[in-house]
Amino acid sequence: MNHLLEFDALRVTLPGPHGTRRTVIHRVDLALPAGGAVGLVGESGSGKSLTARTVLGLLPPGARIEGDVRVDGASVPAMRPPALRALRRTTAAMVFQDPRAHINPLRTVGDFLTEALVAVRGLDRAAAEARATALLDEVHVADAPRRLRQYPAELSGGLLQRVMIAAALAAEPRLLLADEPTTALDVTTQAEVMAVIAEARERHRLALLFITHDLALATAVCDRIAVLYAGTLVEELPAGRLAAGAAHPYTRALLASRPDPTVPGAALRAVEGRPLSAAEAGPGCPFAPRCAAADTRCRTEPPTPRPLADGRAACHHPVHPVHPVHPDGTARPQEGDTP
Repeated sequence: MNHLLEFDALRVTLPGPHGTRRTVIHRVDLALPAGGAVGLVGESGSGKSLTARTVLGLLPPGARIEGDVRVDGASVPAMRPPALRALRRTTAAMVFQDPRAHINPLRTVGDFLTEALVAVRGLDRAAAEARATALLDEVHVADAPRRLRQYPAELSGGLLQRVMIAAALAAEPRLLLADEPTTALDVTTQAEVMAVIAEARERHRLALLFITHDLALATAVCDRIAVLYAGTLVEELPAGRLAAGAAHPYTRALLASRPDPTVPGAALRAVEGRPLSAAEAGPGCPFAPRCAAADTRCRTEPPTPRPLADGRAACHHPVHPVHPVHPDGTARPQEGDTP
């Protein structure tokens, strides 16, 4: 299979105090085929956004990359500035989490959408405005000509996120990086924004790297799920196999912590301990301090990803479930299963 995006043993370190360096991504191995969708799931501080930013070369000054990130076979860390600009201009685009932090509040929505069309695509002002209007129509922003004359403060969060999606589509990319695009929105608006992204994927045959902390949402919109913990990709498997096929203790703990609508009043099952940042992770498995199955090897030797059925897990003691994980932490047979 030809992969549009590949992370190959990605490791990222940043400068620390007194000449030291701190690791913010320990290891990510992941591949995204053209037209496919992968959900990158993890807690806050796990390194999801930094992983996505490596695709566009948007890391902080002094960042050092080991391993590789490839887009359409080309190594992003090896790219010089002209090649990086071409990548951002034609192949990959990003929808950021907070649109208000990425749209100039002193300029109109029309200025924001047409600037790149004029400067990069070479369109004249009238053609750029016509294209911007069409893009807003495509993402279901009503009364697009009026919206082009408005300032960001005059739009709701949901409308601004649609403007961000329109700006990403203006580049006619093949790869869309969506960094928690619905986090600050209410549930109804979240559904509307995700529907817009799904429509854009189908219409333009986009590959999608969807970053989220919501397992259920990622499962609903993605083909595969990749779980990140403390800067390490601990598991990756098909979305349809998540409940029945999770092999890493962390993934299973996340699944077990979700509320079960079939058991009214059931207490939520919390994941023991506290989440670690990548910089706090020890020499072994980063989940070892919170894992009931951890032994000396887990605390001293980092596990490497190993194939498991149609997925992979970085674990010394992966489980092999055949039934969905329920909130009490058990795997119960479904109707029709053989006892």
